[in-house]
Amino acid sequence: MSDTNLVIGGKEFSSRLIVGTGKYASMDVMKQAHEASGAQIVTVALRRVALPTGGSILDHLDTTRYTLLPNTAGCYTADEAIRTCYLAREAGLGEMVKLEVIGDPRTLFPDVLGLLEATRTLARDGFTVMPYTNDDPVMAKKLEDAGAAVVMPLGAPIGSGLGIRNPYNIKIILETVSVPVIVDAGVGTASDAAIAMELGCEGVLMNTAISGAQDPVAMARAMRLGVEGGRLAFRAGRIGKKLYATASSPLEGVPDWSS
Repeated sequence: MSDTNLVIGGKEFSSRLIVGTGKYASMDVMKQAHEASGAQIVTVALRRVALPTGGSILDHLDTTRYTLLPNTAGCYTADEAIRTCYLAREAGLGEMVKLEVIGDPRTLFPDVLGLLEATRTLARDGFTVMPYTNDDPVMAKKLEDAGAAVVMPLGAPIGSGLGIRNPYNIKIILETVSVPVIVDAGVGTASDAAIAMELGCEGVLMNTAISGAQDPVAMARAMRLGVEGGRLAFRAGRIGKKLYATASSPLEGVPDWSS
């Protein structure tokens, strides 16, 4: 079954899995996990680029192979997030950004008003904005209208591993916006990624589910397969759900041997 590529800001990507760079035990493990994931986009928290051992995490990423997606993790105001994106562009990291404006340090839920303001400003200034938002269809539509290239509703709180807590809201978002929908945050295992894709999402973004796994490299491969399987299942078209059984082998035309 042929398929189209994921398109973000006019760029095409054959992989629909976006991965992060945080919390890995070592840079070597991170590199192996990225390889196993098949991802083509790697997101980097601009406020955490420097490594405790010195140097930059950017030194360990092959920019000829991966498209870097700078993100504004750790920003709690629109102004802070906007300024961070400007710095990323000045540093040569491009204009495609994952926009986060956090509203609460305990839950890491987004400040949607600040997010909307920052999206509007950055889109107007030529950025390809990928905002991390809650699973609210109304806000998703407002972000699209503000110029967002995609909308990225959370599946569950960041790093929680709870999976897709509200698939019905995600489904309504898919019906509400015309830009790609990418689930961001909350994925815990490959079945969660598959569920997001089976709903019709264009992609999944994750970090902790891979970097925090007992075997990050194996989990990265599992996530790749989950995304690919979920996408294929969505395009294949699942059967409808019924309350009662339907025989797999129809009985029409079968002789009645009981008479």
